[in-house]
Amino acid sequence: MPEDTPKTSEVEETEESSSPVQSAEAAKEVSTEPPVPEPEADAAAESPAESETAVATETAVETEPVPPKRPFRLPKWVDEQDLNQQELEEYEQMFQMYDETLKDIVEGEIVPGHVIAVENGEVIIDVGFKSEGAISLSEFTDPDELEVGQDIEVFLEDIEAQEGQVVLSKQKADFMKVWDKIKDAHEEGAVVEGQILRRIKGGLVVDLFGVDAFLPGSQVALKQTPNLDQFIGEKLPFKIIKLNKSRRNIVVSRRVVLEVEKERQKQAIIAELDRGQVRKGVVKNITDFGAFVDLGGIDGLLHITDISWGRIGHPSELVTIGSEITVAILEFDRERERISLGLKQLEPYPWANVEEKYPVGSKITGRVVSITDYGAFVELERGVEGLIHISEMSWTKHVTHPSKMVTVNENVDAVVLKVDQQNEKISLGMKQTQPDPWQSLNDRYTVNTMIRGRVRNITAFGAFVEIEEGIDGLVHISDMSWTRRIKHPSEVVKKGEEIDVMVLNIDPDARRVSLGIKQVTEDPWLSLAEVYPVNTETTGVIIRLLERGVVVELSHEVEGFVPISQLNHPEIKRPGDAFKEGEEIPLKVIEFDGKNRRVVLSVKAYFRDRERAEIDDYLSKHPVASTVIGDVAAVEVSAASSEETDG
Repeated sequence: MPEDTPKTSEVEETEESSSPVQSAEAAKEVSTEPPVPEPEADAAAESPAESETAVATETAVETEPVPPKRPFRLPKWVDEQDLNQQELEEYEQMFQMYDETLKDIVEGEIVPGHVIAVENGEVIIDVGFKSEGAISLSEFTDPDELEVGQDIEVFLEDIEAQEGQVVLSKQKADFMKVWDKIKDAHEEGAVVEGQILRRIKGGLVVDLFGVDAFLPGSQVALKQTPNLDQFIGEKLPFKIIKLNKSRRNIVVSRRVVLEVEKERQKQAIIAELDRGQVRKGVVKNITDFGAFVDLGGIDGLLHITDISWGRIGHPSELVTIGSEITVAILEFDRERERISLGLKQLEPYPWANVEEKYPVGSKITGRVVSITDYGAFVELERGVEGLIHISEMSWTKHVTHPSKMVTVNENVDAVVLKVDQQNEKISLGMKQTQPDPWQSLNDRYTVNTMIRGRVRNITAFGAFVEIEEGIDGLVHISDMSWTRRIKHPSEVVKKGEEIDVMVLNIDPDARRVSLGIKQVTEDPWLSLAEVYPVNTETTGVIIRLLERGVVVELSHEVEGFVPISQLNHPEIKRPGDAFKEGEEIPLKVIEFDGKNRRVVLSVKAYFRDRERAEIDDYLSKHPVASTVIGDVAAVEVSAASSEETDG
C-alpha cells in the first residue's frame, strides 16, 4: 500500500482511544491532509519552469487530495494458493472495475442512505457501498415510524469493519447536524426546549434537537425531586451548562431556568409588597414552628401562633403542602427579604367583649385542650381558653397532678373566677361547682369532740389524720404524750393505723384542723404530785445521755432529769464516761414542778444516808471508760443533738 494512503488501522486506533465523534474528527484530518513527498537530491538543478510545475502540483495535492486506493481482497470462497499470477491479476482488475462503479464515500462524514430492512433490533441501511450497514434501533428517536425504502442520513464511521460491513451511526449523524446550533445556544446562554425521554441512573435523558442530552437529578427542579418519572414525556425549557464535543456529552439544567424566573418574579413582587396587604400564596413547606408560603417568587413565614386564634398542635392541622391560602402581610423587612405572614388576622378577634360573654361567677362547660403540672387549660370557644389551677380542682382531695382529675378532650364544668381581657387570661375553678365541705365542718365536728381517724401521713413535726374523705387534721408532736418527750411521731403512731383523737381547733378559712392524742386521756401530772413528792426514793432507766445530765424513765411513763452533778460520780466530765442508755440507777426526787411538767432527781441524795459499801458497789458498776478522741467527738455531737431536741 502506498505511504501517502491513510491506513485503516490508524482510524481504528483513534476509535478505540476516544468516542465515536473523536474517531470521526480523526478520520477527517487523515483524509484531508495527505503527507507531502520529500524532494530528491537533484531538485535544486530543476529549471524554474519545472519548479513552478512542482509547486503547482504540490498545491494541487494539498487542495485536492486523491481518494485512497482500496486494498484488493479475494472472495472468501477463493484460496490464493489455488491461483496463478495471471488469475490474481484478473481478479484485481475485476475488483478495480467494480470499485470505480461505486460513488465516492469518505469516512467521518454524513452520507445519505435508505432503509432496506428492519429486523432483529437493527436497521439495515444501504449507503451505495458494496455492503450495507446495520444500526441498532436504540439509536432512533422514533423507531416505530421507520419504513423500508425511507431515506435517511447517517454518519460513516468505518468503510469496512472486521466483518466486511460499513459501520454507520444515526446518533452521531444527528449530533453532527445540530452541533453548531447547540454550541451557539451554550455560548449565548439561550433557553432551549427539549423533551424528557427516559430515566437513567442519576437523572433523565432529554431529546435536544434530535440528540440525547443528560439532565442530572439535581438540576430538574429548585429542590430535590424524589419521583423523576413524573417528568417523562414533558417538553420543558432548559439551559445547556456543559459541552464536550469529542465525547458527545451535553449536560442541561432546568433548575437554572427556574431560578432565573423565580428571581424575576421575586424582584417584581418585592417592588409592590407592603405591610398590611392581603395576598394569596401556595404552602411550600411545613415545619413544627410554622409553614412557608410562596407568594409568587418569594417565601414568607406563617408562624404557628399566627395560623389560628385557637390552640393547634402542628401547622398541618390547618394547612397542607400545595394548598392555596390567603394571608395577611404582618411584617416585611425589605433589606433582609424576610416576610411574616398571618392567617388568623383575617378572622375576628375572639377576645373582644369576653368579659360580657363570660362574667365572673358564671358557670361554663369547656373542653380540656392541654394539661400541665400546675393545671389544665379549657377551651371555651375557638381562640378563648381558661386555666383551672391545680388548687381549684378539689375542695378536699390532695391533687398531685391535674391528670388525676381531668383528661385531654374531656368536657368539664367550671366556674369563672377571674377575667383579664387585656392579657387574654381567664381563671376557672372546678371545685366551685360543688359546696365547700370546710364551711360546714364546725357543724359536724365540735371542739373537744373525740373522733376516730386513720393516720395518712407522718412528718417530723407531727402526723396527719384523715377524719373524713379529703379532710385531714394535724396531731402535733407536742400533743402526742403528757409525760414523754417524743423525738419523732413514729415513736407513737404508724402510717395507716386507726387512732382516737380529740378535736382541739377548727379553722375553716385556713382549712386547718388541730387534733390531739394525749387529750384523749386525763393529764397524769395532776395526780403525779402524790406519786413523786420530794424525797421520794425510786429507780429509773437511762433513756438519753446529755452533756449536762441524763434523762430517765420512771413508772407511769414519766420522764425525769438527773443533772451530771447529781450522778454521784466525781471522776466523770460527761455522763457517757461512766453511764450507758438502758442502765437502771437508784434515785431520789429533789424537785417536782407539775405546772411545767418537770421532775428532777438525784443519785447523790439517794446515797447520802447509805453505807460506804453501797456507794462503792454503785461506783464499781459504773467505772470510768477509757475513750479516744474520735469517741469523745462522737459523744459530744450526740449529746448536743439530744440537748437541742429536749430543749
